[in-house]
Amino acid sequence: SYGLPAVEKFGPDLLIVSAGFDAHERDPLGQLLLTDEDYAWITGELRSIADSACQGRIVSLLEGGYDLEALGTASAAHVRALTA
Repeated sequence: SYGLPAVEKFGPDLLIVSAGFDAHERDPLGQLLLTDEDYAWITGELRSIADSACQGRIVSLLEGGYDLEALGTASAAHVRALTA
C-alpha cells in the first residue's frame, strides 16, 4: 500500500506527482531496483486515486533519473499509465 490509502483518505483536489526515476534498477545511484512495470503500477494507482478523489485531476512533473535509457523507458511507462 505504501501510503497510497492515506492519499486517498486525504481526498485531494489535485494530485501533483513528482515523477523521479532514480529508483530504477538501472540507475547508478538509487539502488532500489524498481522496473518500468513498477513505475506503471504506481502511476496507475495514483491515477485511480485521482479519478475517485479529484475528478481525474493529476499533474506529473519530471524529476530525477541518471541512467538516460532507464529514464526514457520508465518515463514512457509512466505516461502510458497516465493516459490509459
